Amino acid sequence: MREEFEAEELDLDEIKINEIAEKRVRDEIRQGVQMIQYQVISLMTTNGQAPFVTVFMYLNEVEEGQTRDDLAICIEEMLNQRIKGVMNEQGIYITPAFPKLIYVLEEDNIHEDSKYYYLTRIAARCTAKRMVPDYISEKMMKKLKQGCCYTCMGCRSFLTVYKNAEDKYQFYGRFNQGVVTLNLVDIACSSGGDMEQFWKIFDERLAMCKRALMCRHNRLKGTPSDVAPILWQHGALARLKKGEKIDRLLYDGYSTISLGYAGLCEMCVRMTGERHTSEKGREFALKVMQTLNDKCLEWKQAEHISYSVYGTPMESTTYRFAKCLQKRFGILSGVTDKNYITNSYHVHVTEQIDAFSKLKFEADFQKLSPGGAISYVEVPDLQKNIESVLAVMKVIYDSIVYAELNTKSDYCEKCGFNGEIQIVSDKEGKLVWECPQCGSRDQDYLCVARRTCGYIGTQFWNQGRTQEIKERVLHL
Repeated sequence: MREEFEAEELDLDEIKINEIAEKRVRDEIRQGVQMIQYQVISLMTTNGQAPFVTVFMYLNEVEEGQTRDDLAICIEEMLNQRIKGVMNEQGIYITPAFPKLIYVLEEDNIHEDSKYYYLTRIAARCTAKRMVPDYISEKMMKKLKQGCCYTCMGCRSFLTVYKNAEDKYQFYGRFNQGVVTLNLVDIACSSGGDMEQFWKIFDERLAMCKRALMCRHNRLKGTPSDVAPILWQHGALARLKKGEKIDRLLYDGYSTISLGYAGLCEMCVRMTGERHTSEKGREFALKVMQTLNDKCLEWKQAEHISYSVYGTPMESTTYRFAKCLQKRFGILSGVTDKNYITNSYHVHVTEQIDAFSKLKFEADFQKLSPGGAISYVEVPDLQKNIESVLAVMKVIYDSIVYAELNTKSDYCEKCGFNGEIQIVSDKEGKLVWECPQCGSRDQDYLCVARRTCGYIGTQFWNQGRTQEIKERVLHL
């Protein structure tokens, strides 16, 4: 700017120069954020989806001063553009599924008198309107992750804490070797409710999962870096030499491998007669979770492979597991009587519980799911009640590592309805989506966004997941 002022033979007014420079920087940031957002949603992976990209917004990741202030400007722009939404082919601003946004709650932004609290208020507005960002508590994560705070991969998968050869913590550029999921409901049903049989089958199924995980691990062994140069040679995951095998990255913590689990709630009902929100059910559920962690530690110490317990997202698998359970064991009340099973350790979607109690209850289980976990609260439209969003965010900061608020953000292109598209049954009993204003059931004209497994889904779901979404109760 000084050069331009000098070229035009203008007075070198430092205040004016700085004002214009700041405006130009903000314009560049706005254009840059917009470019990232539109590039991500206009790309397609081989299965026709947008890339599962996560934007991590963590102020304390950089030093105090101008660098952090500049980062704050980037975060502010990212949030404001997500509030606006993205324009679809009809020219309507809608909720995009990606990139996923994660906002870290920390001392510098969680209190009303903190420097960056204004960003937290914008984040609350964004959540109320667009369901993101999700929230990580720096305070709680540092307690559980050896003083470290870092982002998850995708919707919930967290790497283990790891120091590289230079004795520095490293999280970016690492990877996960895969996941195999333990169907806890099937174990409970197979045992017939007998506790001794449960633990016997539990051990057998764990051994089966171990063999399946080793299939994934061994499949990767011997892979030369040349098969994916961007990943293994150019720094996305490593900087190996041409022809070098990736084997050393599979051991000693550089990568993780995940033991998934599903249906903790229904498992407790079959074995104790009560959900895990009861004292009896909770005690049994925590014992099962601890056993999973103990087994992963045993495997890790024996093989120097970083096994970790992972709350599987259960996307379409929730329906498949449920149908298989019904086929094997029939309809058991509170266990197999739904077309879905409960995700990981979550409170059952039909259970009446308030947002604050739910987050505090699930925090104990999240601690025992170090390889991946996310909690949520289901809320109504809070765009005119931002203080409620902020209240939930403070509970997240004080009690749980990672959580989100599920709001509703739908649009009907036929009549212009902006609100919550309903799920109803058609004449054949099939669940379908319907606009409450014009009655349209044409999915080509209904823009529906729902959180299903940590990600926002916008392409509709199978009958099992749709039933689960329909039966969710509000927690606020």
